[in-house]
Amino acid sequence: MRNTKIKTSKARTAFNIVNYIILTLFAIICLLPMLHVLFASFSDPNWLNTKSGLILWPKGFNLEGYRLVFSNAQLIRGYLNTFLYVGASTVLGLLITVIGAYVLSRRDLLWGNTIMLLISFTMLFSGGIVPSYIVMQKLHLLNTRWAVILPSCVSTFNLILMRTGFSAVPKELEESARLDGAGDLVVIFQVLLPLVKATVATVALYYIIGHWNEWFQASMYLQDRELYPLQLVLREILIINDTTSTAAAATSAANATANMDVYKQLVKYCTIIVSSAPIIIVYPFVMKYFESGVMVGSIKG
Repeated sequence: MRNTKIKTSKARTAFNIVNYIILTLFAIICLLPMLHVLFASFSDPNWLNTKSGLILWPKGFNLEGYRLVFSNAQLIRGYLNTFLYVGASTVLGLLITVIGAYVLSRRDLLWGNTIMLLISFTMLFSGGIVPSYIVMQKLHLLNTRWAVILPSCVSTFNLILMRTGFSAVPKELEESARLDGAGDLVVIFQVLLPLVKATVATVALYYIIGHWNEWFQASMYLQDRELYPLQLVLREILIINDTTSTAAAATSAANATANMDVYKQLVKYCTIIVSSAPIIIVYPFVMKYFESGVMVGSIKG
């Protein structure tokens, strides 16, 4: 068979060039803030305090900031708490989401449309902060780890996305499994889930990112600093400027007589990198499932 080249018009070529230019500029705009923080975290703290513009390369390669960040016991404790909250909330959320989505995707579910309408209603309206706090108080969950794990372990959007994924699977597969004696749990975990693993990966990614960045509920429900997640500790460092202990450690560790404020800016940048690194590492591994998981059910044929 002879190879044939697809001819493109000048308008099509110009359109592609403009697209590449726009996407390249958009990528640069997204990358510049990340590079600024990354390079600043490796820079000399004295130079960093005098620098006001965008940093495109580190000045005087320096790892002292990261050493000081990891010497902060509160930050390490926040890291461990966040891993616990993210792991427990994601596993529990996926389990409830998968089972709930399976039930809602059944065509013979009694009052299925009404139940789905009530669930979707929660995406637009909620009880509010005060009622939520009262509920947590009545359940005696305040100042416990469950106060962070339970309230946000299930997302309505993820439930609908998972339900759409199950609905896209041909019903003949389930009927065939039923004829072989399979029950609901076998149908869910051995028949349906392998076919919608892209959707499961997408939902898991949404849960991980959402729980990793969560700090507001922890600030409402937790008073014990030993239970604080990483983002709440990070908020104190970045917004409330609670870098006194870390800066003091920096001053003594370096045997310097300079003011503790010298290290505050460096600690902030290093803390941002340390708190963002796990998500940046995890994201590429699930990116291949993301597009197909999000688009499931969007095209009917």
